[in-house]
Amino acid sequence: MTTTAAPRYPFPDLATLPDDIRARILAVQDKTGFIPNVFLAFARRPAEWRAFFAYHDALMTPEADGRTSGLTKGEREMIVTATSAANHCLYCVVAHGAILRIYEKKPLVADQVAINHAKADIPPRQKAMLDFAMKVCLRSHEVNDTDFAALHAHGFTDEDAWDIAAITAFFGLSNRMASFSGMQPNPEFYLMGRVPKAKT
Repeated sequence: MTTTAAPRYPFPDLATLPDDIRARILAVQDKTGFIPNVFLAFARRPAEWRAFFAYHDALMTPEADGRTSGLTKGEREMIVTATSAANHCLYCVVAHGAILRIYEKKPLVADQVAINHAKADIPPRQKAMLDFAMKVCLRSHEVNDTDFAALHAHGFTDEDAWDIAAITAFFGLSNRMASFSGMQPNPEFYLMGRVPKAKT
């Protein structure tokens, strides 16, 4: 399936959406220059769109609500990229991999993390974080005190562990919705953060 394939569920017309949803989507378009497909895909059901993005924002931008987190923006995207790869979600690996490259300022990191975080060019702290995230993703019923201790050894708190698990779980939902519905990454995502922007 190519990046131009039509999704199984057609995107709604932007003009028909509720004002709050349309305003948020247009703000994203103004910032990025395009509308990420996930914003339109979920907009077909406004109540679900609002719930999805409210939880997304609480997890990925907690500082907007005054909550502190032991995870950087790049680390949050690292979790999404690694676990989305484990869930075989093309959309989320490509889209969040792009954001990860930008936050970390490393053009190779997203590919490395998606394929094998244990061999990625990241510090041991982030490898421990991704070890925990991958266990939550693939074998959450096996998580035990030893896994928390491994995080604590790298300075993560139990609240950080909650963040890692919640991001993993939330994007598990996102991965499955994107995959079943045929949601494709916007072409713009593929090159973001890989090559320097042309000087104007």
